Amino acid sequence: MYWMESRVKTILLAALLMIAAAGRLAAQGDAAKAGAAKTAVAMADTARIEAAKADSIAVPAAVASGIPADSVFADSISRQIALAVDSTAGKGKQRRDWTSWRPDPQRALWLALVIPGGGQIYNRKYWKLPLVYGGIIGCLYAMSWNNSQYKDYSQAYLDLMDDDPGTASYNRFLHLGVQIDASNEQRYQEIFKNRKDKYRRWRDLSFFVLIGVYALSVIDAYVDAELSTFDISKDLSLKIEPAVLDNRSSRNPISSSSLGLQCKFNF
Repeated sequence: MYWMESRVKTILLAALLMIAAAGRLAAQGDAAKAGAAKTAVAMADTARIEAAKADSIAVPAAVASGIPADSVFADSISRQIALAVDSTAGKGKQRRDWTSWRPDPQRALWLALVIPGGGQIYNRKYWKLPLVYGGIIGCLYAMSWNNSQYKDYSQAYLDLMDDDPGTASYNRFLHLGVQIDASNEQRYQEIFKNRKDKYRRWRDLSFFVLIGVYALSVIDAYVDAELSTFDISKDLSLKIEPAVLDNRSSRNPISSSSLGLQCKFNF
């Protein structure tokens, strides 16, 4: 009866220690989840082996010396489980090897589409970010400035075309001491109209350039990710050198020869 009770206590203690070890492994994160199940099975096997060893070796010696058998079982199993948990916890979290990492072209494409410069960040080409954001910010500033100039000259042109003397916003565009009268009104109407159309054209052009910069950043991110696995070893080379070519125009080797360029590819 005493041996049965000791055996049950030992098994229950081992189960509790295994549950605690599994909880500790789960706290290590997703990287250790795959190894947690294997570790639990290994700990169960270790506990069973240690229990068998304890039955055959430790228990008779413990009984003979007056030490309780369940204490011998508990100490042995606790040591084995603790060693297994510590070894697994040290191997659960591994650092990524960035030297062998290669970007995924599809992911780089979608990141560049959603976030301007996101593809360059994913490809770890941070030096391209000032080019991307500089181009985008420059186009936005050009759009804003040209739009404000277009509105000012449009209003000045409208004020010049009407007969209301109270609307004279065009005066701030004139040089000091210059007045618009019947002798030069037609000329200034033409000037304001041309400038209005010019700034509207530049505003629209800035918008299309902005789209081009955005599209170029997307293409660059995708192509850069695709070429990350391209072989750029020293075996790849292109040589262009002068050569004497035989055009076979006559049997005379001198007259049938012509100068040209020869391309050599090594791959």
